[in-house]
Amino acid sequence: MSSSPSIAEIGALLGNPGRANVLIALLGVRALTASELTYAAHVSPQTTSGYLAQLTEARLLTREKQGRHSYYRLASAGVAQMLEGILAVASESGPPRRRAWRGDEALRAARTCYDHLAGKLGVALADALVARGRIVLSDDGGQATAKGQRFLTDFGIDLAQTGRGRRAFCRPCLDWSERRAHIAGSLGAALALRCFELGWIERQRDSRAVAISRTGRQGFTEVFGIAAL
Repeated sequence: MSSSPSIAEIGALLGNPGRANVLIALLGVRALTASELTYAAHVSPQTTSGYLAQLTEARLLTREKQGRHSYYRLASAGVAQMLEGILAVASESGPPRRRAWRGDEALRAARTCYDHLAGKLGVALADALVARGRIVLSDDGGQATAKGQRFLTDFGIDLAQTGRGRRAFCRPCLDWSERRAHIAGSLGAALALRCFELGWIERQRDSRAVAISRTGRQGFTEVFGIAAL
């Protein structure tokens, strides 16, 4: 029999609100300490320690030790994709039972989903690239057209490097807040990284939300044709 966790076991881990909060806190790709995740989970340090051990054993998280501190992150982009999909399904069942917190609108506007961009910004980027014939998206994949390859290279993305490795080059990822697709895969990660490098977007402290700078608003309009953000 396989030693891999079963669907039921993964479901049981995700069904606990504290463990779910830990995983969602790590959707921003940044590694976090146990103390930071304790705050996110709203439980005691001892309980968080147990959660982290369970999630690591199930290969949903990885642990990295640096000096006296241990840092946790999602084990793979596949785990992030699973979580984003669950969030999308959950959002379709009606309004959340808990009171909305003040970061909700910022997350809906622009956020990171693991290492790519999501929210209104992420969906707008996907729409703009598809509408101008630069990428073609299918239900489970995507590719850059010849025109898109030239555009992405001019934008500063090394497509040869981006296409390496076992990760999908480009795929649609259902956005939980917009209920439409943004771009994931290595291309989605490269687009996000380039936007950070250009100073178009900035990370927000203790949040997956990203802020769009004045330069970014101008750049997204002039380069991608996104009129309003």
